Amino acid sequence: MSETDLTSLTLSDARDGLRNKDFSARELTESYLSAMAAAKELNCYITETADQALAMADESDARLAKGEARDLEGIPLGIKDLFCSKDVLTTAGSHILENFKPVYESTVSQHLWDDGAVMLGKLNLDEFAMGSSNETSYYGSVVNPWRREGDDAHLVPGGSSGGSASAVAARLALAATATDTGGSIRQPASFTGTVGLKPTYGRCSRWGIVAFASSLDQAGPITHTVRDSAIMLKSMAGHDPKDSTSINVPVPDYEAALSGGVKGLRVGIPKEYRVEGMPEEIEQIWQQGMDWFREAGAEIVDVSLPHTKYALPVYYIVAPAEASSNLARYDGVKYGLRVEGDDIIDMYEKTRAEGFGEEVKRRILIGTYVLSAGYYDAYYLKAQKVRTLIANDFKAVFNDIDVILAPTAPSAAFGIGEKANDPLAMYLNDVFTVPVNLAGLPGISIPAGLSSEGLPLGLQLIGKALDEETVFRTGAFLEQAAAFSAQPTTWWR
Repeated sequence: MSETDLTSLTLSDARDGLRNKDFSARELTESYLSAMAAAKELNCYITETADQALAMADESDARLAKGEARDLEGIPLGIKDLFCSKDVLTTAGSHILENFKPVYESTVSQHLWDDGAVMLGKLNLDEFAMGSSNETSYYGSVVNPWRREGDDAHLVPGGSSGGSASAVAARLALAATATDTGGSIRQPASFTGTVGLKPTYGRCSRWGIVAFASSLDQAGPITHTVRDSAIMLKSMAGHDPKDSTSINVPVPDYEAALSGGVKGLRVGIPKEYRVEGMPEEIEQIWQQGMDWFREAGAEIVDVSLPHTKYALPVYYIVAPAEASSNLARYDGVKYGLRVEGDDIIDMYEKTRAEGFGEEVKRRILIGTYVLSAGYYDAYYLKAQKVRTLIANDFKAVFNDIDVILAPTAPSAAFGIGEKANDPLAMYLNDVFTVPVNLAGLPGISIPAGLSSEGLPLGLQLIGKALDEETVFRTGAFLEQAAAFSAQPTTWWR
């Protein structure tokens, strides 16, 4: 097979091909390294680990030859640069960590290596995962491989996992790890025509992932297909004693959950997701999704999540508050950037002033403000109470339905720089995704169609806590019904 043929495979196809000896893990890895070399303009990778990748591929080939293949044997993956990689530069997209090489591996990435996966490199992201467009990285914006019809303008891939989504969409990784704090897996998946899964909070360990907002952050995969997502989650998930929020429950065989269809399932349609100013084409694709389910024998049920309208303000109090606490550790003393000052306070101030970007500073200031003595009760405490009401809304509707269908994002991808100076417009990108994080539920974005400008649009399925199997089952159906096969043109080569 040619290099292009190899990079066009899905993860499940590549897994089967490796086991059938159709090609070697080294050949597969080399084809991805070659694709990465030709795609520098997309700026997906901060650090490429070619030597390490080839060594891992050779080890996989030795295991495959002996018939000792593990679940992900020889599968080349990209790792979001928020996951600590032992002895490999890990930056979180920030100047303040530009020289940080951890002495340990994150639990999630260690699971992947234990299952035989190959590391291609560390993927670009919004700085400390703070953003919805991947324009806040110290290492520059990631470029979406998709373009508007008749327009050469560079588009954002969504954020914060823009490097992960763009790399998968452009065939620069077979799949990628990502994290979702307020939509940072699902929204970039929608913008790039990929499948993005946010598991139940606590399903995947947070240990070794650079923290943004600890009660919201959750690791998940970005892949080409729902089957690939199920394969990835099986390896990524699992209880971890090193993470106090990790849930100690068995990890199901998610791939086995893909069949079964949707006949008899009750699919909830939340009326609050019909927001003012939502583009007509988003409404149309949502309606099309309902029609697909209805035609397959599912029952469409109107539901109400009355506290949804408070989700964004709650999120932008809780997340910055936790971020201001988590990012206090970056002071120039133990690791990362250090800018000398006249005394220790001056050194702190100069290090943070130079090390943090504008969006990170904005969120730290918001977070410090809402946690301050005069405002803690008025803002942070009230936000936590409303967060409970949002979670209770979901619990109430899930007594009567199996899954929720909604749009993933309120628009298709937009141009780099178009919303950069309007933080509020940027924050509204997460209007459909944030409630899921506040409630700790699983959600998946499936590419469902194209916009009038020829850009991908995603639909989102939201499930009950720890019920990823229903999410995968309905996701597999939606993927089959949508039959999304469009690909970006390879203009960057």
